[in-house]
Amino acid sequence: MNFFTSQFKTRKNDKIEHILQERNDETVDIYLYNTLTKEKDLFKPINEKEVKIYSCGPTVYKDATIGNMRTNIFQDVLRRMLKYNGYTIKHVMNITDVGHLVSDGDEGEDKMIKSAREEHKTPLEIAEHYTKLFFDDLKDLNIEIPEVICKATEYIPEMLEYVKELVEKGYAYETSTAIYFDVSKLDKYPVLSNLNVEEQKAGARVDVDPEKKNPYDFALWIKAPENHLMKWDSPWGPSYPGWHIECSAMSRKHLGEQFDIHTGGIDLIPTHHENEIAQSKGVCGKILANYWIHGEYLLINGGKMSKSLGNVYLLKDIKEKGYDPLVYKLLCYTSSYRNKLNFTWEGIEASSKSLERLRNGYQANKNGTDTLDEEDRKELDRLENEFHKAINDDMNMPLAMSFVWEVIKYPKKSPEIAELLLKFDTVLGIKIDKEEANKEIEIPEEVLKLVEERKQARQEKNWAESDRLRDLIKEKGYEVKDTKDGMILNAQ
Repeated sequence: MNFFTSQFKTRKNDKIEHILQERNDETVDIYLYNTLTKEKDLFKPINEKEVKIYSCGPTVYKDATIGNMRTNIFQDVLRRMLKYNGYTIKHVMNITDVGHLVSDGDEGEDKMIKSAREEHKTPLEIAEHYTKLFFDDLKDLNIEIPEVICKATEYIPEMLEYVKELVEKGYAYETSTAIYFDVSKLDKYPVLSNLNVEEQKAGARVDVDPEKKNPYDFALWIKAPENHLMKWDSPWGPSYPGWHIECSAMSRKHLGEQFDIHTGGIDLIPTHHENEIAQSKGVCGKILANYWIHGEYLLINGGKMSKSLGNVYLLKDIKEKGYDPLVYKLLCYTSSYRNKLNFTWEGIEASSKSLERLRNGYQANKNGTDTLDEEDRKELDRLENEFHKAINDDMNMPLAMSFVWEVIKYPKKSPEIAELLLKFDTVLGIKIDKEEANKEIEIPEEVLKLVEERKQARQEKNWAESDRLRDLIKEKGYEVKDTKDGMILNAQ
């Protein structure tokens, strides 16, 4: 049993499965914005019962940021929405542990090797370390693990076969440094983005490999220098894969030549996804996925996230400030996945209060004793149908959440309403049934010292000093209460 199967195998929640089986008979069409058509398309899967999805996973050379996690959150909602509608899912996600160069083009060295050198570890150690951290973050965010996880280094034979086919069919050619895909052989390139390839004929990329037939041709397989750490035997000598070939080879192996949905971040459109499509058209003449769905960027305080600005946040930064990680997931629901989302700590605090209210609302209904009449059930059915239509309308989570709040605020409190909220949570994934624990206060050392001094003053019956210290503690933002069981300290 491999690492992924043993650690991340999805277990069915019998209670949730039961709730989903009790859905209304009404059918609601699903619409998804398709980057391929530039329109919101009616979703029709190839197989009427099973949806096949491929998602571009992380390059495991560094920590995944909260921006990366936003992409995983929208992909999780997509899965959950489709399951809400009765579909079974076969979802494949890759782990890039070789082949992704420091530039998204064909320039620079492999990101894994660069990180290994900087951290004085082997590429394998780097991959294992950051892969574990990535899946830890998914667990903290209650994100479902795809049914199939593929590590690039475990699919070298499949990638080599794919490259051989492209060469045999005349879509690839060899230079002294690499095997390149010949974009000029395609009827159209690009198909997802508005990139004007004619404008690429001038610029730095032309000078990288003068043996390229076209400056926008991309590397399928790269010949390795003698001291290269990651390389495999191939018909072209010791070498290693380009970034784009892994996804084409893995998706074909597990999902076939064509499948339903391909997902990823918007940054993947002009390079990685265009080149996946090119490779697929070269091998089988088809675009590999019918629907291409992309998540927008996360902004930090209205600007770009970058190391130079010192505003690259990880999920652990949110946790270290004492927030439930699912607060971030709830924050992501305040905007469409296709719109930029602005991250601020004020927004996180607001989402934290919202999560607390949602969970308290669930508990109030779980323990409620009100009896629902016909009018109540009619109104709750309406809210359920509106929620269903919202999630089916290109995963409109801000609208869907508005109906969740209407249910939370419903004047009657009943276990039946709690069951409806649990059903909603099969899409939300925020653990709405989790009981809110009292948050521990992280008290500064200077305040603790003042508390001890006040305790000593009271033991010595120095009431004036005790009062002075009490006022000083209050100025620091804390309140001291004297009880028969001792002092109690609370944040104001």
